[in-house]
Amino acid sequence: MFDVQIGKYSLAAEWGMRLLTLEVGSPEADTKFKEVPGRNGDLDLTEVQTGYTTYKNTTMKLTFDFVDGDYGTWLRKGSEIFNALHGKREKVILGNEKTFFYEGRVKIDTDKINKKYSKVEIEVNRDPYKYEKYSSTEDWLWDDFSFEDGIIREYKDLAVSGSLELHIPGRSMPVIPEFDCSVSMSVTHNRKTYSLPAGKSKAPDLLLIEGDNVLTFTGNGTVSVEYRGGSL
Repeated sequence: MFDVQIGKYSLAAEWGMRLLTLEVGSPEADTKFKEVPGRNGDLDLTEVQTGYTTYKNTTMKLTFDFVDGDYGTWLRKGSEIFNALHGKREKVILGNEKTFFYEGRVKIDTDKINKKYSKVEIEVNRDPYKYEKYSSTEDWLWDDFSFEDGIIREYKDLAVSGSLELHIPGRSMPVIPEFDCSVSMSVTHNRKTYSLPAGKSKAPDLLLIEGDNVLTFTGNGTVSVEYRGGSL
């Protein structure tokens, strides 16, 4: 059975829900065009503010059925599902996906199909990107690693003795990383240098994009780089 996990709940194990249909949703690009008199075609301003394309939320739709056998069981199980998930922002893991999770606001609806079966419809107003299950500073297990699309990220408590060069493979979602330094130091990215204080901080202009991102730290201490990749 193709299982779906929402928050801490396995829908198959918890309520015996069987997936019938699944629409992941397609995030719409947040485009901006302006008509300019005398110009052939519209002026595309989509990337003027950020330098990259941004996307709107999309809707994931899932339909399930489950065996209840009578109206009383349907009402009880329906109430359990509502209390556990309805209106809450949760992570969604599809099947045996090892690399990514989706996240968004959950909406539940349920109907009695016939004497034996009931139907549950779930909509998730989700973020446009799906996220890596583990950030670069979280512990992970080999059992959870996908050799198809997984990336090993171990950027916690890195020792900087004068200088350290760190390569971060970026996914399609642009990310501003968070730094946690034991002492103040500096970091250089794309020939621009940023000062990092001791403790946690971000450099708002330091953006990691798709491809190889090189960070060069200068100082003496340790640094952790919090990065969680995302993909459409």
